[in-house]
Amino acid sequence: MIALHQTCHLADETATLALGTAIAPALRPGLVVFLQGELGAGKTTFARGILRGLGYQGKVKSPTYNLIELYKISRLYLYHFDFYRFNNPNEWEEAGFRDYFNADSICLVEWPEKANGLLPQADLKFIFKVAEGRDVEIQADTEAGKLCVKRWQISSRNNMLG
Repeated sequence: MIALHQTCHLADETATLALGTAIAPALRPGLVVFLQGELGAGKTTFARGILRGLGYQGKVKSPTYNLIELYKISRLYLYHFDFYRFNNPNEWEEAGFRDYFNADSICLVEWPEKANGLLPQADLKFIFKVAEGRDVEIQADTEAGKLCVKRWQISSRNNMLG
């Protein structure tokens, strides 16, 4: 299986929010999405855009101190993890995080590398790099991830045409 890769330039926070909003309708329950990049690269802003694109109107905050924020949107559960302060892999088992990764939810994970290989394979990876603005590399490493990117690309084309 060949991974799908794409790179986008994001000029500012508005562009980062817009990318999240644009890809949101293509997301489906069961997806595991890794958000990678240094502090301040736009991961939480992108997550906020996804939530807005899914119709969530409430406050979106970084889960840095809680490790997880839950959002229920209609019948969808979206779990937003931030493992930046994750220090001990035993916390994973004790917190029951494994249960959140299931066919009925979407899991967005910031700082997945801090979970020391405990996470399921990512369907999608968004790798943010600070440049003039931000660059984000999008990787779809599973069939579910590739389908998501294809739905997003088709939706984007249709929005440009109509």
